[in-house]
Amino acid sequence: MSTLAEMLRETTTLEPAESEWLHLLAGDWQLIADLSFADLVLWVRGGLDGWRAVAHVRPNTGPMVFYDDIVGSSSSRSRAAMLDEAAKSHRLVAKSTPTFRDDIAIREDAVPVVHADRAIAVVTRHMNLTAGRTPSRLELTYRDLADSIMRMVAAGEFPSTSAPTGMRRGAPRVGDGVIHLDAEGVVKYASPNAVSAVHRTGHVGDVVGEVLAQIVADVAARGGGNVDESLAVVATGRAAWRSEVETESATITLRAIPLTIGGVRTGAMVLLRDVSELRRREQELLTKDATIREIHHRVKNNLQTVAALLRLQARRVTDDAAQAALEEAVRRVGTIALVHETLSQGFDETVNFDEIAVRGLRAVVEVATREHRVDSTFTGSFGRMRAEDATALAMIISELVQNAVEHGLADRDGTVVVSATRETLEDGEDQLTVVITDDGAGLPAGFRPVLAGLGTRIVTSLAADLRGRIRWSNNEPAGTRVEFVARLRPLSR
Repeated sequence: MSTLAEMLRETTTLEPAESEWLHLLAGDWQLIADLSFADLVLWVRGGLDGWRAVAHVRPNTGPMVFYDDIVGSSSSRSRAAMLDEAAKSHRLVAKSTPTFRDDIAIREDAVPVVHADRAIAVVTRHMNLTAGRTPSRLELTYRDLADSIMRMVAAGEFPSTSAPTGMRRGAPRVGDGVIHLDAEGVVKYASPNAVSAVHRTGHVGDVVGEVLAQIVADVAARGGGNVDESLAVVATGRAAWRSEVETESATITLRAIPLTIGGVRTGAMVLLRDVSELRRREQELLTKDATIREIHHRVKNNLQTVAALLRLQARRVTDDAAQAALEEAVRRVGTIALVHETLSQGFDETVNFDEIAVRGLRAVVEVATREHRVDSTFTGSFGRMRAEDATALAMIISELVQNAVEHGLADRDGTVVVSATRETLEDGEDQLTVVITDDGAGLPAGFRPVLAGLGTRIVTSLAADLRGRIRWSNNEPAGTRVEFVARLRPLSR
């Protein structure tokens, strides 16, 4: 299904600011559908079809009208006449009699979407009348609030550009609780869910007839925590924004929508939601992330301590072979420590391996270089990967670069080049290809990986763990070329 942006681009010639206005409306019109107990459809002029539906939302509070997706369809002649009248008159236009769809009585009306005094689109509301009962006070209040917001849409006063809809997780919805304020901030109506949310903060007493800002200020003062500066503005309904009040018993998020006529504020609608459990889980995740980073930091420190002890031991050993083995162990422990150091600075169990590759490459070359000059070059990108893949890959690259420096370039100057290519396969998995080349002496005659030293056996074992393959060959015109291909684990489990 096409997105709203694609539909607008294909159907209309609206200016960028006008398209953005429709995006703001579509991002916030779920609350209008819920307050209206009705489907909403956004229509724009375009092409030879007259009016075309480019967006549709269904209510969460009542029965829907359109079971099928109508986005992309053209309007009927009778509906086109209503859309034309609404766009021309800049006011709400309602059909005098219900229409019928599959034996369901439907009440329809149309409201122009005005931006900069120009009707750029029309929203139709489609209400299912099958209930056939006297509406409750809640339903009547909701519909009055919906009508107020729709009049603001027709006047170009809604949506508000100062209140982005996705500012934070846990934004309140109509079903969470609705409070209707008058111009002075006094509560005219509060839904049962809203009353329950206010009482959970510790407020005792009535909500209707009270000043919401005073209620919020009292419970915030008793909570003893930090009070958001925007709380007073939101609680009085003077600005379209969000805030939170936190007490010992609950955390409530509030969103204010000022109601205006001709630019003059006549009241406000405040949505409330108890987000205590959501904030508790967020805090747990933050604590967990901090704990994991601390663990990686301590593992890094411990590995560095182990490397230091091995280095001290190597200085006391007189046997050359034993000293070389201990120095190899120091390098391998340091490589693993480098991965944990990177993980300790991040916020998840993935790392950007490019940083590890560059630092590890330089460290191996600097330590291994003795009498001859060896340069290192890195090209391409490894991208992000899981910690277990990063550890194995760091060990492989460290061993291969070490072999290139110690054996291929042992008696000459040269260059070690590491290149990485990452691609997504048809099955959705990422495949990484790493090529390490040097311009040294090349492979010894009769070279076989299974008969090589410990480093080569480590590389072969780690390659199998990454579901990969590795191949050694002579480089042209001189030196050694090692190609390693691995399948990386998905970043999210």
